[in-house]
Amino acid sequence: MSFCKFKIGQPVTNSEIMSEFKCGNMGGMRRSKATNSLVIISDHTKGLYEDKWFGDILHYTGMGKNGDQDIFFSQNKTLAQSDTNGVEVHLFEVLVPTEYIYRGVVSLADKPYQEIQKGADGVPRKVWMFPLKLKTGSQAIPEDSFNKYIKEREKTAEKLSLIELKKRAEQNERVKASSRKVISNVFVRDAFVAEYAKRRANGKCQLCGQRAPFSNKEGKPYLECHHIDWISEGGSDTIENTVALCPNCHRKMHVLNLDSDKEKLRIKAKER
Repeated sequence: MSFCKFKIGQPVTNSEIMSEFKCGNMGGMRRSKATNSLVIISDHTKGLYEDKWFGDILHYTGMGKNGDQDIFFSQNKTLAQSDTNGVEVHLFEVLVPTEYIYRGVVSLADKPYQEIQKGADGVPRKVWMFPLKLKTGSQAIPEDSFNKYIKEREKTAEKLSLIELKKRAEQNERVKASSRKVISNVFVRDAFVAEYAKRRANGKCQLCGQRAPFSNKEGKPYLECHHIDWISEGGSDTIENTVALCPNCHRKMHVLNLDSDKEKLRIKAKER
């Protein structure tokens, strides 16, 4: 049984990690002789390392910011030999700056392998990737934390020049896409209210007034239900808050959500 008192999924501070594991306060791999442990931190808010999840396996980037990484260097060696050296490896993940989520004890799921990543100096180099599996099995992350992480990544991408973006895209492209399990809160929309909104629209988008862009497999005009005041922000699942929109206008409402459009839709929704 592990000595660590943290609970799986518990958010902790850097200071709490130092106190619990008797380790240093910096770096992504922190060895503690006092607790015979290795703390590894997968920080997705920093752009240097490209740690990736494939299902329940984390492919963790080794130690070394510039130049080819050496698997026998410092904590790379500790992690590579963790199946036999008796050192307990604990994983923390950062999706939101300064918030360390405890994922628990991990072990090697397969042999370490090499791939090309850019160093802190921008020069491509060979890094060591360590496939790690959670001792507790599969874990899902909160949807809000995941969405914040995705938005930050998108903001970073938007700031790059076209040349920089092309290079980063070529570096990051994968035949197999990374995947995560996410805990989400699903709002159950009433099927009768939704169907009534579509019937009332009579095949036309209630925002742009154009006919549905295509018909579904049953031959019915394809429109999507939209809540004028979003359910996720306290809106009601009622006839007067539900309209039928074409896919283009539906996306527009979720991107822009203009007051003028909302007012127009409120008028339409009252037409029973």
